[in-house]
Amino acid sequence: MRRPRQGGGGAGGSAAARARAGGLSGGSVPARARGAPAAARAAWLRDLCAAMARPLRQHPRVWTPLLLLLLTGPAACAASPADDGAGPGGRGPRGRARGDTGADEAVQRHDSSYGTFAGEFYDLRYLSEEGYPFPTAPPVDPFAKIKVDDCGKTKGCFRYGKPGCNAETCDYFLSYRMIGADVEFELSADTDGWVAVGFSSDKKMGGDDVMACVHDDNGRVRIQHFYNVGQWAKEIQRNPARDEEGVFENNRVTCRFKRPVNVPRDETIVDLHLSWYYLFAWGPAIQGSITRHDIDSPPASERVVSIYKYEDIFMPSAAYQTFSSPFCLLLIVALTFYLLMGTP
Repeated sequence: MRRPRQGGGGAGGSAAARARAGGLSGGSVPARARGAPAAARAAWLRDLCAAMARPLRQHPRVWTPLLLLLLTGPAACAASPADDGAGPGGRGPRGRARGDTGADEAVQRHDSSYGTFAGEFYDLRYLSEEGYPFPTAPPVDPFAKIKVDDCGKTKGCFRYGKPGCNAETCDYFLSYRMIGADVEFELSADTDGWVAVGFSSDKKMGGDDVMACVHDDNGRVRIQHFYNVGQWAKEIQRNPARDEEGVFENNRVTCRFKRPVNVPRDETIVDLHLSWYYLFAWGPAIQGSITRHDIDSPPASERVVSIYKYEDIFMPSAAYQTFSSPFCLLLIVALTFYLLMGTP
């Protein structure tokens, strides 16, 4: 006859006795309890809860694992799974082992998973490779100054203003020259608004093809296409200009663009291989929209202009036209004679 084990190790033994023998150490479920029926497991769990409810001094071994968990919990939770070096085996999500100095230099550490996301999002969204904020404007070549020495030689020019003026001092300046299948135009005027040239079958406004360089509120100079309907300029969306350049400096609007010689038949766009009267106009602009030109009767070419013939034509402004007229010269001579002869 077998003698029962001390402490009641049989199936009908007390669960509290087994707990006192060491079953409560670590708070783990004994092997027998794991393999016992549901009623036995429920009894073991009830006895365990009753033992833990007793004062701490009676069962210190039961509370030891809980105290260790509380003490080590903040340190264990400090490292986020998304941080470098966290995770099993001392590796982060990028597979970098702790102590790998080469990887430390290649991959910058982050303090937290949120810092990782925010930093990388900012770098990709707002910073370029050089570390400057987007958008970065591409480098712009400076506007090449208009050369008046070529006037009458390799390009045709019209100057309006003071005698001897150039592209930077004339009230209005225009040049044209052939470049392959295109005509290159250069325009400049003493204004902060717009400068334009019109191609007309007569010297009057109405039914004219107009190319204008408009200075807007953002400081840009845009090339626009218009069609004169009577005394009103209507903007046309179809713009034949290409290779556009423009600048606003020293209270002058200056631009350069190309336009094809031959274009498909269109009422608003003329063929430049034909000869046309050139209308010259300039004036102010309001929020990038042209307004009435500065002078009531803008100058125009005396005869039709051919793009295949280069001339350097000067047109004096109104102030200089007065002193150069025959009547004015005759009046000056009469006044001079009167002053020299005196009165009797």
